[in-house]
Amino acid sequence: MVATAIFGITYVLISGRQMKILPLNRPAAALLGAVLMVSTGVMTPQRAYGAVNYDTLVLLLGMMLISAYLYLAHFFEWAADVILKYSHTPGRLLLYLTLTSGILSALLVNDTICLMLTPLVVAVIKRGKLPLLPFLNIGSVATLVGNPQNMIIGHFSHIPFSEFARSLAPAAIIGLAINFGILRFGFRSVLRAAVIIRKPDVVLKLDRGLFVLVCIVFVSIFVCFFAGLNLAWTALAGAALVMVLGRRDTHEVLKLVDWHLLVFFAALFVVVEGLSDTGLPDAIYRNLQPMFGAQAAAQTWNLTWFSIAGSNIFSNVPFVLVAGKWIPHFADPVLMWKVLALATTFAGNLTIIGSVANMIVVESAREHLEIGFWDYARVGIPITALTTAAGILVLLVLH
Repeated sequence: MVATAIFGITYVLISGRQMKILPLNRPAAALLGAVLMVSTGVMTPQRAYGAVNYDTLVLLLGMMLISAYLYLAHFFEWAADVILKYSHTPGRLLLYLTLTSGILSALLVNDTICLMLTPLVVAVIKRGKLPLLPFLNIGSVATLVGNPQNMIIGHFSHIPFSEFARSLAPAAIIGLAINFGILRFGFRSVLRAAVIIRKPDVVLKLDRGLFVLVCIVFVSIFVCFFAGLNLAWTALAGAALVMVLGRRDTHEVLKLVDWHLLVFFAALFVVVEGLSDTGLPDAIYRNLQPMFGAQAAAQTWNLTWFSIAGSNIFSNVPFVLVAGKWIPHFADPVLMWKVLALATTFAGNLTIIGSVANMIVVESAREHLEIGFWDYARVGIPITALTTAAGILVLLVLH
């Protein structure tokens, strides 16, 4: 009962916005939950340490450091300027931003891309005198390093990087196409009325030497990923190599790492494990098992809609940590891991609070535009429904 109460309090705090009574952000709320799990005797300190999935944290850290060096090379400013330069119409600008954010999110961590790209997107749109709302939509599912829940799934499922990419990349491409189509149609009148006005702003020059170094290391990292090497330590080794050869003040590099996100996930592992030790998640699954069905096809669709609902109630990463313990009991666990990855990623597009990435975009743009719940939901709901349905069909065909 104590563990369940702590779990409930933690998820109330991390699911909504900060309360006046208890002004804690998500990492602080998760940390409070972890401390309560230990201080109330639900878990020993040793058990709490053992609950943390360090492979996920190390992989996140490695990819964040790579992103930080791209930032120091002024890659994101350069890319944003190139996009604006070659976008002759607002519709084309939307297409280029969709492709850029989608590709970068698949190669790096989507939360980091949102954090670094959103201010630049805002700057580009304001420089082009365009409306902000259609362009503040960013998204990721193609690889095991595209987002945190995929990293967790990769660790628990042991699915090879290449196999995961072969299954999920086609679904990601189709999802991006649907995403663009719905945004283009939903904001057609706004985009038709807008005209790109270019202003001669000063743009920081791309540091070609550092950029080339990062690209070489980055390609090497992905070659190692496809070769089956350990994802976490391969990413961290690549990041360490760039740190040695990049000749930049490492204090500045480490400041660019999203330590809040790492603390959030570390604490979350402890909170979820504390709940799991009670046996409650297993009991819930036993009651839900008949609902999922016995055949792989039925289980695929039922797990999909269940994951969409769970991801928007609990947020996708916490949901994956709980639901991941059920996957070995399904008829085709490998397929179900892929379904869980796709459904929880696309489910993040349903509402503005569906994923951490959404909140990063909204908070980063708050000074310039207040995005309401329904402003987002009116495009988020059809995008989620269509991309998820198409993605699952592709998964089933390829599997």
